[in-house]
Amino acid sequence: MQSVSRPTRRVFLKRLALAGTAAPFFTRHLLSAPPNGLLHHASFGTSGMAGADIEEITRHPAIRLVAVADVDLGRAAELKKKFPGVKVYQDWRQLLDQERGVDTVNVSTPDHMHAPIGMSALRLGKQVYGQKPLTHDIYETRQLTRVAREKGAVTQMGIQIHSAAEYRLAVRLIQDLAIGKVKEVHSWSGKKWGDDTPRPERADPIPPEFNWDLWLGIAAPRPFLGNGYYHPANWRKRLDFGTGTFGDMGCHIYDPVFGALALTAPLSLRSEGPPPPNQWNWGVNALIQYTFPGTPYTEGPTVRVTWYDGDARPPKEVQALLGSEALPDQGSIFIGTKGVLLLPHIGAPRLLPEAQFDSYPVPHVKGEDHWHQWVEACLGRGKASAGFAYAGPLTETVLLGGVATHFPQTTLEWDAPRLRFRNVREANHLLRRRYRRGWEVPGLS
Repeated sequence: MQSVSRPTRRVFLKRLALAGTAAPFFTRHLLSAPPNGLLHHASFGTSGMAGADIEEITRHPAIRLVAVADVDLGRAAELKKKFPGVKVYQDWRQLLDQERGVDTVNVSTPDHMHAPIGMSALRLGKQVYGQKPLTHDIYETRQLTRVAREKGAVTQMGIQIHSAAEYRLAVRLIQDLAIGKVKEVHSWSGKKWGDDTPRPERADPIPPEFNWDLWLGIAAPRPFLGNGYYHPANWRKRLDFGTGTFGDMGCHIYDPVFGALALTAPLSLRSEGPPPPNQWNWGVNALIQYTFPGTPYTEGPTVRVTWYDGDARPPKEVQALLGSEALPDQGSIFIGTKGVLLLPHIGAPRLLPEAQFDSYPVPHVKGEDHWHQWVEACLGRGKASAGFAYAGPLTETVLLGGVATHFPQTTLEWDAPRLRFRNVREANHLLRRRYRRGWEVPGLS
């Protein structure tokens, strides 16, 4: 592993602050003619979803992976076998400070570090591919969306099915009014990223190549717990680090709903699910009802979209609309004035009742490579379809659902322009977190 002297936090923050006051970064100046026809790329994270992002992004001939950062050097060692020339850092700030020639980055870490790393990269003029959800908290999402716009950055959120033929066809069918105007939508995931038990009162040995302090990042210090309690995957269940089932899958499954109906911010939302998360962990079996303003693709002045996860599912009368079609483990049901569209995650959309749509002229819709679409946009060729201007409002909507689970059987009235709830003041405290001392990031803390 290559070791480079680590900048102090004060020096790094000073450089970020100066970057934020510099003239806006214009993509065309750098990327219209990249050196040697290559974009120098860095990854934050090396395994899991980060490994998948690296594999897909580096398939593009214009990408050269030059550096990675991972708090677990043991996992990074596996990547270095495939990319022996890559520089490996354990501290993401060190990478950004030392690798000034990096053009593009992917942020594929646990959710709580998406915003600090993404914002820092944006302020330094990098083009950012950020994993879903865009951030852990709603204020962070709004800020990343704003800064990406101000910098003119080329961005993309990692909702790769957004570019797949199945989801693109579903959007096309809804907007062609194949089932008429949509009256309501039901979306669900059978995953269970939650835990109703208290956090264990113990401290386990920290693996030798794993930096627990760097993994915690902006979060408050606490003892390390082994056996996978946090690292490498169960962080999704923990309030301070993940965003539960909805945060994990909502950005995927709500995406075609949000896009097809051209939804904007919700007017209100309400959790009808079980008791709220405990002090440490997200709950499961959520049932969250959203009310959105109507659009040209919906019937009436408002439209309701309902989310279910874990064992929760749409009511029997909704499932009955599918006839003999089995309810998939994840997906959405669009109920229109002229029919129903079932969209599995991931599968081809089905127009129902089947007999009614036997002769419907289903258009041919081609999919695209979501990662390469972003790379091409970075090269000045084409446009990323899930940039932060789209992904930001989508993520805000999903994260609002997590907030609602803290206030069951309470209708929360959302004031999107002012980024606050009108009627439940205590809910506003969950929109923005306090970063721990020494980990402040300009624009976020």
